[in-house]
Amino acid sequence: MAKTISYITGSDLLSLKERASVAIVDVRDDERSYEGHIAGSLHFASDSFQDRIPNLVQTVKDKGKDTLVFHCALSQVRGPKCARRFADYLAAGKDDAGIKSIMVLERGYNGWEASGKPVCRCSGTTCKGGC
Repeated sequence: MAKTISYITGSDLLSLKERASVAIVDVRDDERSYEGHIAGSLHFASDSFQDRIPNLVQTVKDKGKDTLVFHCALSQVRGPKCARRFADYLAAGKDDAGIKSIMVLERGYNGWEASGKPVCRCSGTTCKGGC
């Protein structure tokens, strides 16, 4: 059965991200390194996303995450596309990651930052959220 994908506003994500079971997945490519990112987000660039889905599954399993929120710069193409690829991967039964919900951040990172939500400028694949 295919997983449905819903959208979430930045305000709702700000409240939701405090839950330990939520993983924010940033699928932007190079712009993440110079534009900043949402604190605590995981980086799985869209240009290599398909090949790295098993890594994402393992990461969220290891971290006990069951809700994933995908985003790119605007969440119009890459974010929704990667969310769909992830949902299709799970639906194909390739792995039971225990994922309950897959979402896409409305307006993406640009909307998040433009609305004054907190951003982080640390480097690395996984931000520790200490920004």
